[in-house]
Amino acid sequence: MSSTMPGFGSERITQLGLRDRVYDRVLEVLMGHDVEPGMRLSIDGLARTLGVSPTPVREALVQLERTGLVTREANKGYRVSPPLAGDQLEALFDARLIVESGAVDLAARGDVDVLRSRLEGALAEQAAVAEEIAAVGAADASEELMARFFRSDWQFHQLVFDATRNPFLEEMSEIITTRVHRMRQIVEGGGDDTDRAVQEHRAVLDALAEGPAEAVAAMRHHIDAVRLRSRADASHTG
Repeated sequence: MSSTMPGFGSERITQLGLRDRVYDRVLEVLMGHDVEPGMRLSIDGLARTLGVSPTPVREALVQLERTGLVTREANKGYRVSPPLAGDQLEALFDARLIVESGAVDLAARGDVDVLRSRLEGALAEQAAVAEEIAAVGAADASEELMARFFRSDWQFHQLVFDATRNPFLEEMSEIITTRVHRMRQIVEGGGDDTDRAVQEHRAVLDALAEGPAEAVAAMRHHIDAVRLRSRADASHTG
């Protein structure tokens, strides 16, 4: 198991929005394929690579610990968390079902036209990336290409949460979705459901025009379908 950290490249982080940008860059690394469960994360090493002081890196890892992506061991520092499986996997999707069903119900009672317009844009981007993946095959798709797909998938759900105008729901969304996408990326056999994800998102988008109940039903169907695919992915690592 690797004990070294992947590089961030030569890009330096400016003082503008320092905390948020450090958090985003550390999260970006954690979502990459080079990061293995149990890998040690050095605060000083990350700080040197990013060209910042250890303080914002430490703050980012504290935030990420809340999402479950990293764990802290007394006197040893931070490590990448193991993937979810079994009861924990089911608990994650139970939580996602409750939170996202409530979010889309609330969003569907607001300005649906604006929301659907924004979701159309996000879905178009996701579909375009899915076509690129299909052209090369999921098994041969680059890490950068798969990362683009996961970001576009995440953006679709984030727009729903944003439409609720509820900061507590948005905070919950970050905790849940980071675990879901990290889990999907590190299991063998994952990442080949891009077309199905696009189709399910389209169903949610279309259902929003019909009403809150229909939107909730479409979102629940999507999350249940992802649950089934995640179970199958997890079985490849068993």
